[in-house]
Amino acid sequence: MNWIGVKAIYLHEMDRMRRTIIQSILSPVISTSLYFVVFGSAIGSRIPLIEDVSYGSFIVPGLMMLVLLTQSLSNAASGIFFPKFLGTINEIYAAPLSSWEIVMGFVGAATSKSIILGALILGTASLFVEISIAHPLVMILMLVLTALTFSLLGFLIGVVSTNWEQLSLIPTIIITPMVFLGGSLYSIAWLPEFWQKVSLANPVLYLVSGFRWSFYNMADVSITISLAMISIFCAMNLAAIAYIFSKGYKIKF
Repeated sequence: MNWIGVKAIYLHEMDRMRRTIIQSILSPVISTSLYFVVFGSAIGSRIPLIEDVSYGSFIVPGLMMLVLLTQSLSNAASGIFFPKFLGTINEIYAAPLSSWEIVMGFVGAATSKSIILGALILGTASLFVEISIAHPLVMILMLVLTALTFSLLGFLIGVVSTNWEQLSLIPTIIITPMVFLGGSLYSIAWLPEFWQKVSLANPVLYLVSGFRWSFYNMADVSITISLAMISIFCAMNLAAIAYIFSKGYKIKF
């Protein structure tokens, strides 16, 4: 294992976050803060307590998951797409690095960025609403697994994308609507029975539900199912990346 090469890619990607701190950190923190102001304070004050939890506190796990998913995707996708676009990816391929060492460098950095951002969002939320974490170890596990899984998906998107439109298509058209429709701002128990069943087909629901359970012991689906779903999704992404590298599919422009 070439740990020096993995570390070089990792540190380079982490340094990119420092150079683009407004876009990488400040922008998502500020936009999420607006959600807390509007939904937590203005609207939340008019909504009754949900199992002794205020609405502003109730939406914290969902908003964290929204930021975590979108940022993990964008960080990993842009991290591998830019070297392809600029042609510097050939220097990485020429280095004594295996495919999985390249993945570890890029995905590890994207995962780290998302975890840091998730911690900042949690700290910001605590300034607006009261937060309690019933199961901190499960919360950390869900946070890391989600960041890792969607960083792998973002890496996959970055590898197969050949232009900017393709790069932003899945995060914008598919992932963001799935998060909003996956119970990030509500419980599916509030929906009519038919739409509750439809919501169960949304994989993001299981992530939001499991993450919310780690905070408040309330969930739309079992935490065991939530952990199983994220583990299966992570394994699927790993298998897809392994297949792409084994076939050399769209590794270069």
